[in-house]
Amino acid sequence: MAIYNLSVNGKKVKVDVDPDMPLLWVVRDFVGLKGTKFGCGMAQCGACTVHLNGAPARSCQTPISTLTKTDQITTIEGIGDGKLHAIQKAWIEEQVPQCGYCQSGQIMSAVALLKSNPKPTDADIDVAMSGNLCRCGTYDRIRKAIHRAAEEVKVAESGIGKM
Repeated sequence: MAIYNLSVNGKKVKVDVDPDMPLLWVVRDFVGLKGTKFGCGMAQCGACTVHLNGAPARSCQTPISTLTKTDQITTIEGIGDGKLHAIQKAWIEEQVPQCGYCQSGQIMSAVALLKSNPKPTDADIDVAMSGNLCRCGTYDRIRKAIHRAAEEVKVAESGIGKM
């Protein structure tokens, strides 16, 4: 066992865990945030996606020992600053989820995409989301939701509609 000082969703957290434990289990079992899901355990499906220093990372294959106290970990619970993120709103408006299991990973990848590319094309979305599998096949709705969120962010940044 070893003690790790982490920053999860902007909060300092101290955990005493095995150095080989994947970040997924630290976040779920020791930090108590259950939004990040276990899917395949091999970093193939994307259900476990979190942000590590702003970039999507597969938490099921990220040993806690590889992190430092300066690394910033963001989970699905931390993306909205206490309110729904534009992606989460668009997910609801486009009725993306069916079973919902992959959705936290899908959303985390979509948030990272819009942060790096605020006006993605369909091809950009397909590439960015290719590591996230949806057994229900809601890919068309996912793409529509990402476009919708991109438009909402563009409108909000332009000040259109503000009085």
